[in-house]
Amino acid sequence: MLAHPPPKWLKPLAWVALIWNLCGVIAFALQMLMTPEVISKMPIDQQAAYSNIPAWSTIAFSIAVFGGTLGSVLLLAKKSFALPVFTVSLMAILIQQYYNFIVINSVEIMGSSAVFMPLLVVVIAILLLYVSFKGKQQGWLYAN
Repeated sequence: MLAHPPPKWLKPLAWVALIWNLCGVIAFALQMLMTPEVISKMPIDQQAAYSNIPAWSTIAFSIAVFGGTLGSVLLLAKKSFALPVFTVSLMAILIQQYYNFIVINSVEIMGSSAVFMPLLVVVIAILLLYVSFKGKQQGWLYAN
């Protein structure tokens, strides 16, 4: 049983978070399904970036999106395990963004438009982590 009833906004937020993270899963699937033919139609700089993605970045991407999706499901179920799952997801996002901004310098390749979506992803991940932390602290989320 919950120590305190969750706020009314928690369930709609969790549904939006689930949809957001499922969009991330779709983006991951699309990246994994990119064929050499599709990559060859991109600008030269982007071709190099998409042709040589290291396994560690791909693994980070998968952990980020599947972790975010699982965390959202756990948030919907009011489970406190959402907190460590969102923590791991955020860490994976940061690793992936390290690759994007430091290793390949995506801003140089794609321009300043390459900043908005990754920044939004990080902000939303931090928000979900914060909500799960507060939920556990306030007793909205439970262990079983």
